[in-house]
Amino acid sequence: MVTLNRIYTRTGDQGETRLATGQTVSKADLRVDAYGAVDETNACLGLVRLHTAGAADLDARLARIQNELFDLGADLSTPPRRGETEGSVLRMSEAQTTRLEEEIDALNGLLPELKSFVLPAGTPAAAHLHLARTVCRRAERAAVRLMQAGEPVSPPALRYLNRLSDWLFVAARFANDRGATEVFWQSGATR
Repeated sequence: MVTLNRIYTRTGDQGETRLATGQTVSKADLRVDAYGAVDETNACLGLVRLHTAGAADLDARLARIQNELFDLGADLSTPPRRGETEGSVLRMSEAQTTRLEEEIDALNGLLPELKSFVLPAGTPAAAHLHLARTVCRRAERAAVRLMQAGEPVSPPALRYLNRLSDWLFVAARFANDRGATEVFWQSGATR
């Protein structure tokens, strides 16, 4: 359990922060950007949950995902090290991604076939899920930039982010009354 007795530390006053390893880095560091976008995704899910009280199953899944996003933030804030033993650091697991895939398949099976692109609209829950999806994609891009800069990123963390954005898309469709209130793109409609 984490104990937070003191909220401010003043270490950020000079534009620096500490990773979970204790290493001091710039607040503009690519790693901080990646786990910051994960945190923002989590905040978006908090907004979604304002509109899912009547959908207990969806709300419970969102609550689980919010906890998993804290796990993901811990994973990203702790650079993988050579020789790291399994379980010595909180890392995302393949089982978490597999669960997302199973839920995507189950929810998608309840939806009508997609024949057009969906606009991020509809019910309040769906609109907020689409916002969370776009923020999640930004978090994924930040993690990829971190990896491309030669910094280690755990592969399960990257896979989880990729699959989560898919999950959020399907959940948004589901939140639109199982597709009944979806708003579809009309190609070239305003020319």
